[in-house]
Amino acid sequence: MVGNHLKKLFACDRHGGRQSRYISLVRYMIDPAIVLFANEAFYLAFNTRDFDAMDRLWSQHTPSVCIHPGWSGLFTRDEIMVSWRDIFDNQETTSIIVCHQPRVLYQGDVMSVICYEQLSQGWLVATNNFVVENEEVRIFHHQASQCINVPEISDMGKPSIQ
Repeated sequence: MVGNHLKKLFACDRHGGRQSRYISLVRYMIDPAIVLFANEAFYLAFNTRDFDAMDRLWSQHTPSVCIHPGWSGLFTRDEIMVSWRDIFDNQETTSIIVCHQPRVLYQGDVMSVICYEQLSQGWLVATNNFVVENEEVRIFHHQASQCINVPEISDMGKPSIQ
């Protein structure tokens, strides 16, 4: 998913502790379009109820957290994946999320996408945080909550990258 430029980066000399220096440069190397692609893959996995795709998207090594609207925080990967399985098994297949105004923010080695989620029941505002693991962009934090100041549909523009 990340591309050849990161494969070359990770192929650099990994001896003498220099790998951490290269890894800290990851945020400068990732095209924001790749982060937006991973974010879109997250919503596609949700909307198609594709548990395997959702499982592949979540971090294997970075401590993770997921806070579904109205739920308590889930702090282990196992809890998070059980929650997605339960949601997929118990929710109507007509319930979809449309992601609007995704905005990429770089925070050190973390890439965040802040966006609005449009559901048939209303609007949420969400934060999806991503890291690079094994040359792949992986989500390690998802939080969505009620959005009181609903964005105007006509105001929905192209994704913003900062």
